[in-house]
Amino acid sequence: MGYRDDLDSDVQRLLNELCIRLGFCLSPEDSRRLLESPPEGVDAFTDAVLEAEGMGDMSYTDVRRQVREVVDHYMSRWVQVQGRDTSG
Repeated sequence: MGYRDDLDSDVQRLLNELCIRLGFCLSPEDSRRLLESPPEGVDAFTDAVLEAEGMGDMSYTDVRRQVREVVDHYMSRWVQVQGRDTSG
């Protein structure tokens, strides 16, 4: 199975997984903001999700670690896709 080049769809899948798997279901406005301008980097995206959920500093919590694992899983694929796109 290959990687999709559609970053918007991938961000939506990431947000869906966070909602289903961890209960982080963002408002339509927050989802749209992340879809239109996804933060660069795993930590920045993780922090944006936690912030959108109204959670304060969660730097060293198990919840942050779980959210970060999901974000990292998806963003690592985006790097591979971007690398492939720029090489051709």
